[in-house]
Amino acid sequence: MDAQSEKVLAQIIRGTRIATLGTIRDETPQVSMVAYIFAEDFSAFYIFVSRLAQHTVDMQKKKEVSLLICETDDGRSDPQTLVRVSIRGKAEQIENGAPGYMPLKKQYLERFPESEQLFKLADFNFWRITPKGGRYVAGFAKAYNITAETFKEVSER
Repeated sequence: MDAQSEKVLAQIIRGTRIATLGTIRDETPQVSMVAYIFAEDFSAFYIFVSRLAQHTVDMQKKKEVSLLICETDDGRSDPQTLVRVSIRGKAEQIENGAPGYMPLKKQYLERFPESEQLFKLADFNFWRITPKGGRYVAGFAKAYNITAETFKEVSER
């Protein structure tokens, strides 16, 4: 992957606030929208979701998930040229009060200040999604298979 494509990937991850979360429900794929934050080295992505949500129930049963982070549609004639990254990973719940919880809460509130009310609800928890690999499309004829190590390298851009 060229340096410019790495830079764009880092910008998309840092600049986009929502992702599509893919889970497995009754042996079939299901997707939903989630807000996310990330570790500075892109070694983990974090979502803050209700245990009552279907995607949370799905993650409790099957830890394998995917995230899709995509450039915002700008009305261009060919939307297939939008930059996007699909991330395959493993989801793990982080309990309130667990080590590292408070820095995550601070980071989440900095990015989503209106979400303060969610932290007062007992059914919401953080989930860590640890990337195993994925696919990055940087534009026409610019697609790359990526690894967990790739994410760490790209985070330095």
